[in-house]
Amino acid sequence: MKVEVLYPEVANLYGELGNIRYIQLSVPGAEIIETALNERPAFLDEENGIDLVYMGTMTESAQIIVRDTMKGYLPELKAAIERGQRMLVTGNALEIFGSRVHDVENGDMEFLNLFPFHTERDLMHRYNSLYIGKYDDLSIVGYKSQFTQSYPDGKLEPLFQTVRGCGLNPDIMEEGIRYKNFMATYIIGPLFVLNPKFMVRVLEETGMKDVHPAYEKAALEAYEERLAEYSEPDRGFIY
Repeated sequence: MKVEVLYPEVANLYGELGNIRYIQLSVPGAEIIETALNERPAFLDEENGIDLVYMGTMTESAQIIVRDTMKGYLPELKAAIERGQRMLVTGNALEIFGSRVHDVENGDMEFLNLFPFHTERDLMHRYNSLYIGKYDDLSIVGYKSQFTQSYPDGKLEPLFQTVRGCGLNPDIMEEGIRYKNFMATYIIGPLFVLNPKFMVRVLEETGMKDVHPAYEKAALEAYEERLAEYSEPDRGFIY
C-alpha cells in the first residue's frame, strides 16, 4: 500500500500525522511518501500507484501557500480527482478546494474552485464542537475547532450525515464533501485513531483485504466508549 502525505511541514496543525502513523502501525509494510511544498505530488502521475492521498489542517497563512502551490498543478489535480484518485483531507484543508474564502476583515480570497462552495471566516469567533455523524452505516466521532463555516453554492454530496453537531455550517446536517473517491471533512486531529472502523473501511475501499487496526481491542473499546459519551443527552456539545 502507498500513502502520500501532502505538505506535512505545514499541514499538521492538530497532530493529523497521527492518522498516518496509525496506518503504518495497522498495515506493516505500508509505504509512506511525504511530499514537501517544493516537490511534485506523486499521485499526479497515475503510474505511481498511490492508494491514498492525505492532507491535514493548517494555519490560515499556510492555506495561501498551499493554494498557490496546488494552483501550479490544477489541471492535473482535477484530472486525478475525476479518474478516481482516493484522497482524504481534514480540517480547513477542505476550504482550499472551494471557490473562495471571505474573511470579515480582509475580504475575498480566491481558491481552487474544484467544488461549488464558499467559506466565511471570522477570526474573532471560533466554533468548537464535538461531533457525531454517519458514514454509510458507520458512526463517526470527532472534534471541530474552526474560525470558518462553508456554504454550498451548488450540489455537494456530503461525506458524513450529522447526528449531533453541525454540518458544513450550523444550518445544514450534511458534513464534508464526498465526490467519487475524494473525501473531505472539517473534523480535525487523529480521525483514524478515534474511528478505527472508519480507517478500516477507507483502507478496504482502496482494495486492501483483512485490515485490522493496531491495538484493536483497546482502540475499539475507546471508540465505543467515546460514542456512548457523545450520545449522552445531557452532554455539552458546543463550547
